[in-house]
Amino acid sequence: MIEQEMDFENRIVSPEYSATDDDTELSLRPKTLDDYIGQDKVKDNLSIYIKAALKRKESLDHVLLYGPPGLGKTTLSSIIAREMGVNLRVTSGPAIEKQGDLVAILTSLNEGDVLFIDEIHRLSRNVEEILYPAMEDFSLDIILGKGPSARSIRLDVPHFTLVGATTRSGQLTAPLRDRFGVLLRLELYTPEQLGQIVKRSAGILGIPIDDEGALEIASRSRGTPRIANRLLKRVRDIAQIEFNGEINVEVAQSALARFEIDELGLDDFDRKMLTSIINHYGGGPVGLDTLAAAVGEEAITIEDVYEPYLMQIGFLTRTPRGRCVTQSAYEHLGIKNNNNTQQSLL
Repeated sequence: MIEQEMDFENRIVSPEYSATDDDTELSLRPKTLDDYIGQDKVKDNLSIYIKAALKRKESLDHVLLYGPPGLGKTTLSSIIAREMGVNLRVTSGPAIEKQGDLVAILTSLNEGDVLFIDEIHRLSRNVEEILYPAMEDFSLDIILGKGPSARSIRLDVPHFTLVGATTRSGQLTAPLRDRFGVLLRLELYTPEQLGQIVKRSAGILGIPIDDEGALEIASRSRGTPRIANRLLKRVRDIAQIEFNGEINVEVAQSALARFEIDELGLDDFDRKMLTSIINHYGGGPVGLDTLAAAVGEEAITIEDVYEPYLMQIGFLTRTPRGRCVTQSAYEHLGIKNNNNTQQSLL
């Protein structure tokens, strides 16, 4: 079996962008709404907003994209800019450290440009205060000097569209959230939609693959296109070295078994965490800090990276007393639940 690093950044099933993702990810991103697979409600609404803005010859209203990582928020921002026929400026919340950083970005924009801020919930409060008048009145209030000699000047900025992306919309302040005219939630993809994405990506990369092979990869991709494309490239490696280079269902199953990714997309650490709760704590409840110490991982990493998917598929629950493994997880792992009656009362 291939040994895998426990560092979550190197997990093949991590939805976050990883250093192991190369420039091919950029080439796989769709360029237009027509090429964008899935998220039909988002696409339909966005198409209407863009056409209406173009018809009025105005910039698009500010857009907030929120949802789990790896679903295409960055891709949608580039599509918005392309469909509007304007330039795209990309940055992130942590990268804008001072008010002056944001002022420099805003004053360098051209009329109608799209400014994409990833992880917008991580903007500092001082920077946020500069952003409010820029979004609402397309102007900046700047304080020059200090003390009694300080004076305020107002600078006009071009009309622009702010596209904010966040995986934690609940952490956005109310004043910032209220200034977005368009709020769009991205949902996890179905295996069928991911199968189409895998087929499309395979065509771009020149990888022979049949429908069953694509669906097998898609069904283990945790509803996330980024994971699907990453798995496709790793399965390609196995197919080229140990098979005839073509990916079918048998090749996909053999390759994914090497990476210890099961039919639901769980990797070795997912199973380790679930079995630790079962074997050491009777299936739960167990506190987050205790669990983190037991599996050798930081509590915030477990909460942000590992738990969400396990909760989405109904294998893990959070209770006031801690985390509990569900009966579905017992059945998937092939472990008999001797505490089923006790757990149902928690």
